[in-house]
Amino acid sequence: MSFDALARAMPAIARLRAYDTGSDKQGARERTRPPAELGSNENPYGPSPRAVEAMTAVLANAHRYPDPDGSALKRTLERRFGVAPAGITLGNGSNELLVLLAQCFAGPGRSVVFSQYAFAVYAIATAAVGAEAIVVPALPRDHATMPLGHDLEALAAAVREDTSLVFLANPNNPTGTWFDDAALAAFLARVPREVIVVLDEAYLEFATAPGLGPATALLARHPNLVVARTFSKAYGLAALRLGYAVSDPSVAGVLARLRQPFNGNALALAAATAALEDTDYLDDTVARVVADRDGLADALRARGFGVLPSQGNFLMLDAGDRAAAIAQTWYDAGIIVRPMGAYGLPQMLRISIGTRAENERLLEALA
Repeated sequence: MSFDALARAMPAIARLRAYDTGSDKQGARERTRPPAELGSNENPYGPSPRAVEAMTAVLANAHRYPDPDGSALKRTLERRFGVAPAGITLGNGSNELLVLLAQCFAGPGRSVVFSQYAFAVYAIATAAVGAEAIVVPALPRDHATMPLGHDLEALAAAVREDTSLVFLANPNNPTGTWFDDAALAAFLARVPREVIVVLDEAYLEFATAPGLGPATALLARHPNLVVARTFSKAYGLAALRLGYAVSDPSVAGVLARLRQPFNGNALALAAATAALEDTDYLDDTVARVVADRDGLADALRARGFGVLPSQGNFLMLDAGDRAAAIAQTWYDAGIIVRPMGAYGLPQMLRISIGTRAENERLLEALA
């Protein structure tokens, strides 16, 4: 008789679905022609050459543990963004920080609020600690300006006495939707100061909408705000898994009690520090991605598809009942996109912005 570990798992974990990473990347990579990987929202141009040089220099000391505090990186973050090192927490990607925040501030008898069609890790982190998930419906599909976006008024109203944590994403993954600084400030004014509000800004570097800037400017007025950022997207360091959270020092102090030691490896710390200093490279690659995002959206709309407005480095394509067939057509052509069935949106496909050649290849395969 086989051993059934699922029957012995915690009930909340047994009800979870494992995180869906999308199509079979390895299968696509084994094809004769290199695949166009447009399913994971990576920077198609890769990291700064200065980041690559920094990684190479570290390899000779691979037998040594990294700086457990990431001091050099924190000092660089302070210079670049004016954030105090005492309020910076490093993580193995921002994903780890989202889970760590739930571990530290949620749990049985507490609730966590987040939006429908938000990043899947919010639900996973909530269930992992035995907290109750309060999932607030997103704005309707026919909303004039922000279909499927966060309904901030409804999210604020959903906060209860037992709510300890709220997850927001701006811009949101997977929808690409966003809200401006004024809307965030109004939301924070409505949320009790005892509730930790986590703002996930993984895609903020790609945002060009008026009135949308870094939320770290609000930290002084709202010590219950935590801003999570990552080096996996705009900085092109997804393989190294490094993110950071900026918060009030008291929040960072709580996170430090549970944060795993050496959770930022030496290559990641060196590469991120160098990448932060190479602002010209960042500005250039982001500008190219943003221009191609808007161009690809226009091209898909011209072919009769609905495309959600986006401030990320990806688009949400409404393909209706053809979504599965179109995704398969692209996969057969060596183009990986992200079906959204796991998010409850089976008619939608998320397309990461690739190089100009990859985007043209996607359109050719569609034809």
